[in-house]
Amino acid sequence: RPYTTLLKSKNKLVFQKSLLSKTAFPSSGTKVPPKGFRHLRFTPGADLDDSTQAPLVNINPFTPESYRQMLFLPNGKQKTRGEMELDSVIYPLKESNMVSRYKKEFLELERIGVGEFGSVYKCIKRLDGCVYAIKRSKKPLAGSSDEHVALREVYAHAVLGHHPHVVRYYSAWAEDDHMIIQNEYCNGGSLQDVLLENAKLGQYFSETELKEILLQVSMGLKYIHNSGLVHLDIKPSNIFICHQLAVASPAGQDESDSEDEFSSGVVYKIGDLGHVTSVTNPQVEEGDRRFLANEILQEQYCYLPKADIFALALTVALAAGTAPLPHNGAMWHHIRKGNIPPIPQKLPQHFLELLKVMIHPDPAERPSAMALTKHPVLRPSRGKAVQLQTQLNVEKCKTAMLESGLAQKEEKYQVVAEILFPIVLGSRNCPMTSLSATVSWGIGFPCRQDRIRSGRVASIREKREWKRSMCLQVFVLHEVTLI
Repeated sequence: RPYTTLLKSKNKLVFQKSLLSKTAFPSSGTKVPPKGFRHLRFTPGADLDDSTQAPLVNINPFTPESYRQMLFLPNGKQKTRGEMELDSVIYPLKESNMVSRYKKEFLELERIGVGEFGSVYKCIKRLDGCVYAIKRSKKPLAGSSDEHVALREVYAHAVLGHHPHVVRYYSAWAEDDHMIIQNEYCNGGSLQDVLLENAKLGQYFSETELKEILLQVSMGLKYIHNSGLVHLDIKPSNIFICHQLAVASPAGQDESDSEDEFSSGVVYKIGDLGHVTSVTNPQVEEGDRRFLANEILQEQYCYLPKADIFALALTVALAAGTAPLPHNGAMWHHIRKGNIPPIPQKLPQHFLELLKVMIHPDPAERPSAMALTKHPVLRPSRGKAVQLQTQLNVEKCKTAMLESGLAQKEEKYQVVAEILFPIVLGSRNCPMTSLSATVSWGIGFPCRQDRIRSGRVASIREKREWKRSMCLQVFVLHEVTLI
Protein backbone atom coordinates (compact mmCIF):
# COMPACT_ATOMS: atom_id res chain seq x y z
CA ARG A 1 0.00 0.00 0.00
CA PRO A 2 1.29 3.52 -0.72
CA TYR A 3 3.20 5.14 2.09
CA THR A 4 1.28 7.67 4.18
CA THR A 5 2.43 11.20 4.94
CA LEU A 6 2.52 11.88 8.66
CA LEU A 7 4.07 15.27 9.20
CA LYS A 8 5.89 17.97 7.23
CA SER A 9 8.73 20.08 8.58
CA LYS A 10 11.12 22.37 6.71
CA ASN A 11 9.93 20.97 3.38
CA LYS A 12 10.81 17.44 4.47
CA LEU A 13 8.20 14.71 4.48
CA VAL A 14 8.12 11.96 7.05
CA PHE A 15 6.66 8.65 5.95
CA GLN A 16 5.60 5.53 7.78
CA LYS A 17 5.14 2.18 6.14
CA SER A 18 1.98 1.32 8.07
CA LEU A 19 -0.54 3.57 9.75
CA LEU A 20 -1.56 0.75 12.04
CA SER A 21 1.93 0.07 13.35
CA LYS A 22 2.23 3.40 15.15
CA THR A 23 -1.12 3.05 16.88
CA ALA A 24 -0.96 -0.64 17.57
CA PHE A 25 -1.75 -2.24 20.89
CA PRO A 26 1.09 -4.67 21.58
CA SER A 27 0.43 -8.33 21.21
CA SER A 28 1.19 -11.02 23.74
CA GLY A 29 4.38 -13.06 24.07
CA THR A 30 6.80 -10.49 22.72
CA LYS A 31 9.65 -8.38 24.06
CA VAL A 32 9.42 -4.85 25.39
CA PRO A 33 11.52 -2.27 23.53
CA PRO A 34 14.39 -0.63 25.40
CA LYS A 35 13.28 1.84 28.04
CA GLY A 36 15.09 4.70 26.37
CA PHE A 37 12.96 4.17 23.28
CA ARG A 38 9.76 5.19 25.06
CA HIS A 39 10.04 8.96 25.44
CA LEU A 40 10.71 11.07 22.41
CA ARG A 41 11.13 14.82 22.57
CA PHE A 42 9.74 16.95 19.75
CA THR A 43 10.75 20.55 19.13
CA PRO A 44 8.65 22.30 16.41
CA GLY A 45 11.64 23.72 14.58
CA ALA A 46 13.80 20.63 14.60
CA ASP A 47 14.74 18.63 11.53
CA LEU A 48 12.99 15.28 11.27
CA ASP A 49 15.34 13.21 9.19
CA ASP A 50 14.52 9.92 10.85
CA SER A 51 10.95 8.64 10.85
CA THR A 52 11.52 7.21 14.33
CA GLN A 53 11.97 10.76 15.64
CA ALA A 54 8.57 12.01 14.46
CA PRO A 55 5.52 12.13 16.70
CA LEU A 56 3.70 9.35 14.86
CA VAL A 57 0.03 10.24 14.74
CA ASN A 58 -2.54 9.77 12.00
CA ILE A 59 -4.05 12.84 10.38
CA ASN A 60 -7.80 12.33 10.03
CA PRO A 61 -8.71 13.34 6.44
CA PHE A 62 -12.34 13.96 7.41
CA THR A 63 -11.51 16.52 10.10
CA PRO A 64 -12.78 19.97 9.05
CA GLU A 65 -9.93 22.17 7.83
CA SER A 66 -10.85 24.95 10.26
CA TYR A 67 -10.45 22.57 13.18
CA ARG A 68 -7.25 21.07 11.82
CA GLN A 69 -5.72 24.55 11.61
CA MET A 70 -6.20 24.87 15.34
CA LEU A 71 -3.75 21.99 15.78
CA PHE A 72 -1.28 22.54 12.96
CA LEU A 73 0.19 25.61 11.35
CA PRO A 74 0.18 25.89 7.53
CA ASN A 75 3.86 24.87 7.33
CA GLY A 76 3.07 21.58 9.02
CA LYS A 77 4.55 22.39 12.42
CA GLN A 78 2.46 21.59 15.43
CA LYS A 79 1.00 24.65 17.11
CA THR A 80 2.41 24.75 20.65
CA ARG A 81 3.38 27.32 23.23
CA GLY A 82 6.88 25.95 23.39
CA GLU A 83 8.43 22.58 23.48
CA MET A 84 6.01 19.68 23.69
CA GLU A 85 7.05 16.34 25.06
CA LEU A 86 5.26 13.41 23.46
CA ASP A 87 5.22 9.93 24.90
CA SER A 88 5.22 8.47 21.39
CA VAL A 89 6.00 4.81 21.83
CA ILE A 90 6.81 3.24 18.48
CA TYR A 91 6.28 -0.44 19.12
CA PRO A 92 6.75 -3.00 16.40
CA LEU A 93 3.55 -5.00 16.58
CA LYS A 94 5.22 -8.20 17.69
CA GLU A 95 7.73 -6.92 20.21
CA SER A 96 5.82 -6.65 23.46
CA ASN A 97 4.82 -8.86 26.34
CA MET A 98 1.57 -7.01 27.11
CA VAL A 99 -1.68 -8.93 27.09
CA SER A 100 -4.38 -8.42 24.46
CA ARG A 101 -6.62 -5.47 25.20
CA TYR A 102 -9.53 -7.27 23.57
CA LYS A 103 -9.21 -10.30 25.85
CA LYS A 104 -8.42 -8.21 28.89
CA GLU A 105 -11.31 -5.73 28.61
CA PHE A 106 -14.06 -7.75 26.90
CA LEU A 107 -15.87 -11.03 27.36
CA GLU A 108 -16.84 -12.43 23.97
CA LEU A 109 -20.38 -13.87 23.87
CA GLU A 110 -21.01 -14.77 20.24
CA ARG A 111 -20.28 -13.84 16.65
CA ILE A 112 -23.19 -11.85 15.28
CA GLY A 113 -22.02 -10.96 11.79
CA VAL A 114 -19.49 -11.55 9.06
CA GLY A 115 -18.55 -8.90 6.51
CA GLU A 116 -16.14 -8.41 3.65
CA PHE A 117 -13.25 -7.32 5.85
CA GLY A 118 -14.02 -8.83 9.23
CA SER A 119 -16.33 -10.36 11.78
CA VAL A 120 -18.48 -8.70 14.42
CA TYR A 121 -18.77 -10.09 17.94
CA LYS A 122 -21.22 -9.41 20.73
CA CYS A 123 -19.14 -8.68 23.82
CA ILE A 124 -19.56 -7.46 27.38
CA LYS A 125 -17.06 -4.95 28.63
CA ARG A 126 -15.76 -6.19 31.94
CA LEU A 127 -15.47 -2.72 33.46
CA ASP A 128 -18.96 -1.26 32.84
CA GLY A 129 -20.93 -4.45 32.19
CA CYS A 130 -22.48 -3.06 29.00
CA VAL A 131 -22.83 -4.90 25.69
CA TYR A 132 -20.90 -3.71 22.65
CA ALA A 133 -20.35 -4.81 19.07
CA ILE A 134 -16.64 -5.45 18.45
CA LYS A 135 -15.55 -5.56 14.82
CA ARG A 136 -12.27 -7.34 14.10
CA SER A 137 -10.59 -7.62 10.72
CA LYS A 138 -10.29 -11.12 9.31
CA LYS A 139 -6.64 -10.87 8.33
CA PRO A 140 -3.70 -8.64 9.23
CA LEU A 141 -4.13 -5.22 7.66
CA ALA A 142 -0.87 -3.42 8.37
CA GLY A 143 0.72 -2.63 5.05
CA SER A 144 -2.07 -4.32 3.07
CA SER A 145 -4.45 -2.84 0.52
CA ASP A 146 -7.33 -3.07 3.02
CA GLU A 147 -5.61 -0.95 5.65
CA HIS A 148 -6.86 2.30 4.16
CA VAL A 149 -10.46 1.03 4.12
CA ALA A 150 -10.27 0.03 7.77
CA LEU A 151 -8.81 3.37 8.82
CA ARG A 152 -11.37 5.26 6.76
CA GLU A 153 -14.15 3.74 8.85
CA VAL A 154 -12.41 4.80 12.06
CA TYR A 155 -11.82 8.31 10.73
CA ALA A 156 -15.45 8.71 9.71
CA HIS A 157 -16.82 7.41 13.01
CA ALA A 158 -14.53 9.69 15.00
CA VAL A 159 -15.53 12.82 13.04
CA LEU A 160 -19.27 12.12 12.96
CA GLY A 161 -19.62 11.67 16.70
CA HIS A 162 -23.05 10.71 18.04
CA HIS A 163 -26.37 10.81 16.20
CA PRO A 164 -29.48 8.72 16.96
CA HIS A 165 -29.56 7.30 13.42
CA VAL A 166 -25.86 6.50 13.03
CA VAL A 167 -24.30 3.54 14.83
CA ARG A 168 -22.32 4.96 17.73
CA TYR A 169 -18.54 4.65 17.84
CA TYR A 170 -16.64 4.22 21.10
CA SER A 171 -13.05 3.23 20.40
CA ALA A 172 -10.61 1.60 17.98
CA TRP A 173 -7.15 0.07 18.26
CA ALA A 174 -4.82 -2.38 16.54
CA GLU A 175 -3.66 -5.80 17.75
CA ASP A 176 -1.40 -8.19 15.86
CA ASP A 177 -1.85 -6.05 12.72
CA HIS A 178 -5.64 -6.45 13.05
CA MET A 179 -7.97 -3.47 13.31
CA ILE A 180 -10.51 -3.65 16.16
CA ILE A 181 -13.45 -1.23 16.40
CA GLN A 182 -15.76 -0.94 19.41
CA ASN A 183 -19.25 0.19 18.35
CA GLU A 184 -22.75 0.37 19.73
CA TYR A 185 -24.58 -2.95 19.90
CA CYS A 186 -27.89 -2.96 18.01
CA ASN A 187 -30.16 -5.60 19.51
CA GLY A 188 -32.31 -6.00 16.39
CA GLY A 189 -29.52 -7.05 14.05
CA SER A 190 -29.36 -5.66 10.53
CA LEU A 191 -32.18 -4.91 8.12
CA GLN A 192 -30.76 -7.65 5.89
CA ASP A 193 -31.32 -10.20 8.67
CA VAL A 194 -34.98 -9.20 8.89
CA LEU A 195 -35.41 -9.33 5.11
CA LEU A 196 -34.05 -12.87 4.99
CA GLU A 197 -36.44 -13.91 7.74
CA ASN A 198 -39.37 -12.21 5.99
CA ALA A 199 -38.51 -13.99 2.74
CA LYS A 200 -38.77 -17.35 4.50
CA LEU A 201 -42.17 -16.43 5.91
CA GLY A 202 -43.45 -14.69 2.77
CA GLN A 203 -43.90 -11.40 4.65
CA TYR A 204 -43.09 -7.78 3.83
CA PHE A 205 -42.69 -4.56 5.72
CA SER A 206 -45.97 -2.64 5.83
CA GLU A 207 -46.43 0.82 4.34
CA THR A 208 -46.05 2.44 7.76
CA GLU A 209 -42.85 0.52 8.46
CA LEU A 210 -41.43 1.35 5.04
CA LYS A 211 -42.04 5.05 5.59
CA GLU A 212 -40.40 4.82 8.99
CA ILE A 213 -37.30 3.15 7.53
CA LEU A 214 -37.07 5.77 4.80
CA LEU A 215 -37.57 8.65 7.22
CA GLN A 216 -35.13 7.51 9.88
CA VAL A 217 -32.35 6.57 7.47
CA SER A 218 -32.87 9.94 5.74
CA MET A 219 -32.28 11.61 9.10
CA GLY A 220 -28.99 9.75 9.46
CA LEU A 221 -27.97 10.65 5.91
CA LYS A 222 -28.89 14.27 6.52
CA TYR A 223 -26.47 14.34 9.46
CA ILE A 224 -23.70 12.63 7.46
CA HIS A 225 -24.17 14.90 4.45
CA ASN A 226 -24.28 18.03 6.61
CA SER A 227 -20.92 16.91 8.02
CA GLY A 228 -19.44 17.07 4.52
CA LEU A 229 -19.33 13.29 4.04
CA VAL A 230 -21.15 10.67 1.98
CA HIS A 231 -21.68 7.00 2.87
CA LEU A 232 -21.59 5.39 -0.61
CA ASP A 233 -22.59 1.94 0.65
CA ILE A 234 -26.20 2.22 1.80
CA LYS A 235 -27.87 -1.20 1.68
CA PRO A 236 -29.89 -3.47 4.02
CA SER A 237 -26.81 -5.11 5.56
CA ASN A 238 -25.48 -1.69 6.59
CA ILE A 239 -28.68 -0.52 8.28
CA PHE A 240 -29.03 -1.73 11.85
CA ILE A 241 -32.06 -2.01 14.10
CA CYS A 242 -32.44 -1.10 17.76
CA HIS A 243 -35.56 -2.09 19.68
CA GLN A 244 -36.11 0.49 22.37
CA LEU A 245 -37.12 -0.69 25.81
CA ALA A 246 -40.44 0.58 27.12
CA VAL A 247 -39.58 3.15 29.78
CA ALA A 248 -42.11 5.46 31.37
CA SER A 249 -41.58 9.10 30.42
CA PRO A 250 -40.74 11.51 33.25
CA ALA A 251 -43.64 13.52 34.61
CA GLY A 252 -44.34 16.62 32.59
CA GLN A 253 -42.37 15.51 29.54
CA ASP A 254 -44.26 15.63 26.28
CA GLU A 255 -43.80 12.54 24.13
CA SER A 256 -43.74 14.72 21.05
CA ASP A 257 -40.83 16.83 22.30
CA SER A 258 -38.31 14.88 20.25
CA GLU A 259 -38.69 14.31 16.52
CA ASP A 260 -36.60 11.13 16.89
CA GLU A 261 -39.13 9.30 19.06
CA PHE A 262 -41.21 6.89 17.02
CA SER A 263 -44.37 5.13 18.02
CA SER A 264 -43.12 1.68 17.00
CA GLY A 265 -40.15 1.78 19.37
CA VAL A 266 -37.83 0.72 16.52
CA VAL A 267 -34.83 2.86 15.58
CA TYR A 268 -32.88 2.37 12.34
CA LYS A 269 -29.19 3.32 12.28
CA ILE A 270 -26.60 3.63 9.53
CA GLY A 271 -23.42 1.61 10.07
CA ASP A 272 -20.32 0.26 8.29
CA LEU A 273 -18.58 3.47 7.23
CA GLY A 274 -15.77 1.79 5.31
CA HIS A 275 -16.67 3.55 2.02
CA VAL A 276 -17.26 7.01 3.47
CA THR A 277 -15.54 9.85 1.67
CA SER A 278 -15.48 13.62 1.66
CA VAL A 279 -17.80 15.60 -0.59
CA THR A 280 -15.21 18.27 -1.33
CA ASN A 281 -12.24 15.92 -1.82
CA PRO A 282 -13.75 12.58 -2.87
CA GLN A 283 -11.67 9.41 -2.83
CA VAL A 284 -14.37 7.09 -4.12
CA GLU A 285 -14.21 3.34 -3.71
CA GLU A 286 -17.23 1.70 -5.30
CA GLY A 287 -19.57 -0.14 -3.00
CA ASP A 288 -22.10 -2.83 -3.84
CA ARG A 289 -22.94 -2.65 -7.58
CA ARG A 290 -26.54 -3.61 -6.90
CA PHE A 291 -27.09 -0.28 -5.14
CA LEU A 292 -24.61 1.84 -7.08
CA ALA A 293 -25.86 4.89 -8.95
CA ASN A 294 -24.81 5.13 -12.58
CA GLU A 295 -23.02 8.47 -12.17
CA ILE A 296 -20.58 6.87 -9.73
CA LEU A 297 -19.62 4.30 -12.36
CA GLN A 298 -19.13 7.18 -14.79
CA GLU A 299 -16.88 8.87 -12.20
CA GLN A 300 -19.13 11.92 -12.08
CA TYR A 301 -18.86 13.08 -8.48
CA CYS A 302 -20.70 16.41 -8.63
CA TYR A 303 -23.74 15.01 -6.80
CA LEU A 304 -22.21 12.46 -4.45
CA PRO A 305 -24.88 12.75 -1.71
CA LYS A 306 -27.56 11.88 -4.27
CA ALA A 307 -25.88 8.47 -4.75
CA ASP A 308 -26.89 7.68 -1.16
CA ILE A 309 -30.48 8.68 -1.99
CA PHE A 310 -30.45 6.31 -4.97
CA ALA A 311 -29.25 3.39 -2.83
CA LEU A 312 -31.78 4.19 -0.09
CA ALA A 313 -34.69 3.97 -2.53
CA LEU A 314 -33.60 0.50 -3.66
CA THR A 315 -33.13 -0.54 -0.04
CA VAL A 316 -36.72 0.44 0.74
CA ALA A 317 -37.89 -1.40 -2.39
CA LEU A 318 -36.23 -4.56 -1.09
CA ALA A 319 -37.93 -4.08 2.26
CA ALA A 320 -41.25 -3.78 0.40
CA GLY A 321 -40.72 -7.25 -1.06
CA THR A 322 -39.07 -6.74 -4.43
CA ALA A 323 -36.90 -9.54 -5.79
CA PRO A 324 -33.13 -9.50 -5.13
CA LEU A 325 -31.43 -6.82 -7.17
CA PRO A 326 -29.22 -7.78 -10.13
CA HIS A 327 -25.49 -7.11 -10.26
CA ASN A 328 -25.66 -6.34 -13.98
CA GLY A 329 -27.71 -7.07 -17.08
CA ALA A 330 -30.86 -5.63 -18.63
CA MET A 331 -32.74 -5.25 -15.35
CA TRP A 332 -29.77 -3.42 -13.83
CA HIS A 333 -29.85 -0.85 -16.65
CA HIS A 334 -33.66 -0.68 -16.52
CA ILE A 335 -33.51 0.43 -12.89
CA ARG A 336 -30.92 3.11 -13.67
CA LYS A 337 -33.29 4.59 -16.22
CA GLY A 338 -35.56 5.57 -13.35
CA ASN A 339 -37.75 2.47 -13.01
CA ILE A 340 -38.57 0.97 -9.62
CA PRO A 341 -38.30 -2.85 -9.70
CA PRO A 342 -41.66 -4.65 -9.30
CA ILE A 343 -43.05 -4.58 -5.75
CA PRO A 344 -45.46 -7.41 -4.86
CA GLN A 345 -47.58 -5.47 -2.38
CA LYS A 346 -50.03 -2.63 -3.01
CA LEU A 347 -48.57 0.73 -2.01
CA PRO A 348 -50.02 4.24 -2.43
CA GLN A 349 -49.14 5.91 -5.70
CA HIS A 350 -47.64 8.96 -4.01
CA PHE A 351 -45.22 6.73 -2.09
CA LEU A 352 -44.20 4.90 -5.26
CA GLU A 353 -43.69 8.24 -7.00
CA LEU A 354 -41.38 9.31 -4.19
CA LEU A 355 -39.27 6.17 -4.60
CA LYS A 356 -39.20 6.72 -8.36
CA VAL A 357 -37.90 10.28 -8.11
CA MET A 358 -35.23 9.06 -5.67
CA ILE A 359 -33.72 6.90 -8.47
CA HIS A 360 -34.11 9.53 -11.18
CA PRO A 361 -31.38 9.17 -13.86
CA ASP A 362 -30.44 12.80 -13.30
CA PRO A 363 -29.03 13.04 -9.76
CA ALA A 364 -29.92 16.73 -9.62
CA GLU A 365 -33.62 15.75 -9.76
CA ARG A 366 -33.40 13.47 -6.75
CA PRO A 367 -34.47 14.94 -3.40
CA SER A 368 -31.84 15.64 -0.79
CA ALA A 369 -31.80 13.87 2.56
CA MET A 370 -32.99 17.08 4.20
CA ALA A 371 -35.92 17.33 1.79
CA LEU A 372 -36.89 13.73 2.57
CA THR A 373 -37.01 14.42 6.32
CA LYS A 374 -39.60 17.11 5.63
CA HIS A 375 -41.50 15.38 2.83
CA PRO A 376 -45.30 15.34 3.35
CA VAL A 377 -45.47 11.67 2.31
CA LEU A 378 -43.21 10.75 5.23
CA ARG A 379 -44.26 13.49 7.65
CA PRO A 380 -47.97 14.16 6.99
CA SER A 381 -48.40 15.74 10.40
CA ARG A 382 -45.61 18.18 9.58
CA GLY A 383 -47.41 19.03 6.33
CA LYS A 384 -50.63 19.78 8.22
CA ALA A 385 -48.72 21.82 10.75
CA VAL A 386 -47.14 23.88 7.97
CA GLN A 387 -50.55 24.43 6.41
CA LEU A 388 -52.05 25.52 9.72
CA GLN A 389 -49.10 27.79 10.38
CA THR A 390 -49.58 29.41 6.97
CA GLN A 391 -53.27 30.00 7.67
CA LEU A 392 -52.41 31.43 11.06
CA ASN A 393 -49.91 33.81 9.50
CA VAL A 394 -52.55 35.00 7.02
CA GLU A 395 -55.02 35.66 9.82
CA LYS A 396 -52.36 37.51 11.81
CA CYS A 397 -51.66 39.68 8.79
CA LYS A 398 -55.36 40.48 8.39
CA THR A 399 -55.67 41.32 12.07
CA ALA A 400 -52.65 43.60 11.91
CA MET A 401 -54.13 45.44 8.92
CA LEU A 402 -57.46 45.89 10.67
CA GLU A 403 -55.77 47.16 13.83
CA SER A 404 -53.71 49.59 11.77
CA GLY A 405 -56.83 50.91 10.01
CA LEU A 406 -58.69 51.22 13.30
CA ALA A 407 -55.84 53.15 14.85
CA GLN A 408 -55.83 55.60 11.95
CA LYS A 409 -59.59 56.15 12.24
CA GLU A 410 -59.36 56.67 16.00
CA GLU A 411 -56.63 59.24 15.45
CA LYS A 412 -58.86 61.14 12.98
CA TYR A 413 -61.83 61.03 15.38
CA GLN A 414 -59.63 62.35 18.17
CA VAL A 415 -58.59 65.36 16.05
CA VAL A 416 -62.19 66.14 15.15
CA ALA A 417 -63.28 65.73 18.75
CA GLU A 418 -60.63 68.12 20.05
CA ILE A 419 -61.95 70.75 17.63
CA LEU A 420 -65.65 70.25 18.31
CA PHE A 421 -65.51 69.55 22.05
CA PRO A 422 -65.44 73.18 23.26
CA ILE A 423 -68.11 74.16 20.72
CA VAL A 424 -70.55 71.54 21.94
CA LEU A 425 -70.00 72.58 25.57
CA GLY A 426 -70.84 76.20 24.68
CA SER A 427 -67.54 77.76 25.60
CA ARG A 428 -68.02 81.46 24.64
CA ASN A 429 -64.30 82.19 24.69
CA CYS A 430 -63.54 79.58 22.11
CA PRO A 431 -62.67 81.06 18.70
CA MET A 432 -64.51 78.22 17.04
CA THR A 433 -67.95 79.05 18.57
CA SER A 434 -69.04 80.71 15.35
CA LEU A 435 -68.68 77.46 13.51
CA SER A 436 -72.03 76.13 12.33
CA ALA A 437 -72.61 72.48 12.89
CA THR A 438 -74.97 70.03 14.34
CA VAL A 439 -73.19 67.26 16.12
CA SER A 440 -74.60 63.88 16.96
CA TRP A 441 -72.64 62.07 19.66
CA GLY A 442 -72.18 58.35 19.90
CA ILE A 443 -72.98 56.24 22.89
CA GLY A 444 -69.48 56.64 24.28
CA PHE A 445 -70.11 60.34 25.23
CA PRO A 446 -71.16 60.57 28.88
CA CYS A 447 -73.24 63.81 28.71
CA ARG A 448 -76.96 63.91 27.98
CA GLN A 449 -78.34 65.98 25.12
CA ASP A 450 -80.20 68.35 27.49
CA ARG A 451 -76.88 69.30 29.13
CA ILE A 452 -75.37 70.05 25.74
CA ARG A 453 -78.30 72.25 24.70
CA SER A 454 -78.27 74.18 27.98
CA GLY A 455 -74.66 75.06 27.42
CA ARG A 456 -73.58 73.48 30.69
CA VAL A 457 -69.83 73.01 30.87
CA ALA A 458 -68.93 69.36 31.40
CA SER A 459 -67.14 68.33 34.54
CA ILE A 460 -63.48 67.32 34.52
CA ARG A 461 -64.51 63.72 35.13
CA GLU A 462 -66.81 63.80 32.11
CA LYS A 463 -64.07 65.28 29.97
CA ARG A 464 -61.68 62.51 30.93
CA GLU A 465 -64.26 59.80 30.28
CA TRP A 466 -65.04 61.33 26.96
CA LYS A 467 -61.40 61.42 25.91
CA ARG A 468 -60.90 57.80 26.95
CA SER A 469 -63.94 56.62 25.09
CA MET A 470 -63.11 54.49 22.01
CA CYS A 471 -66.67 54.51 20.77
CA LEU A 472 -66.96 58.23 20.04
CA GLN A 473 -68.35 58.88 16.57
CA VAL A 474 -68.74 62.32 15.15
CA PHE A 475 -71.05 62.96 12.24
CA VAL A 476 -71.69 66.41 10.79
CA LEU A 477 -75.33 66.27 9.71
CA HIS A 478 -75.93 69.81 8.46
CA GLU A 479 -74.90 73.40 9.15
CA VAL A 480 -76.88 75.35 11.76
CA THR A 481 -76.31 78.35 13.92
CA LEU A 482 -75.23 77.47 17.50
CA ILE A 483 -77.24 79.41 20.10
